[in-house]
Amino acid sequence: MAKPRPFLGLLAGVAAGLVASAAMAAFQHQAGKLLPEDEGGDPATVKAADQASEALTGAPVPEPLREQAGLAVHYITGAVLGGIYGVITEYKPEASAGFGGAYGIATSALLDEAIVPAAGLAPGPEDTPLAQHAYGAASHLVYGIVLEGVRWLIAGRR
Repeated sequence: MAKPRPFLGLLAGVAAGLVASAAMAAFQHQAGKLLPEDEGGDPATVKAADQASEALTGAPVPEPLREQAGLAVHYITGAVLGGIYGVITEYKPEASAGFGGAYGIATSALLDEAIVPAAGLAPGPEDTPLAQHAYGAASHLVYGIVLEGVRWLIAGRR
């Protein structure tokens, strides 16, 4: 096995995570048209931005900035998860199984099915329609595959 390059892996992963987040957002925009209207209010990313804003300022994100704040949460999360992936793949190349698809599905399970509901940002898995689970898994699958593709272009095959 080649010697791990954690710094390159981190940089490649962060850059790839940003690109993969954009691909995921584009997929969600198109796939979301197939789902019934969400009656749950703001997306989890906006709710997370509100929690952060309330912790820092004591007030939620102002109305004109809500969409941008949600996007910031989306891209920051994607960059962080991408950086983690980039470092992991430097030490364990098998983490790129399924050309990043396995990592994408793992992030779906971790975020959509566990962390987001536990933080009160979305209903629990048992209260979420099956179509929404499939939408989340497919979105994260797109993220994982694009993440690996861009990471591979920057850092090379491990």
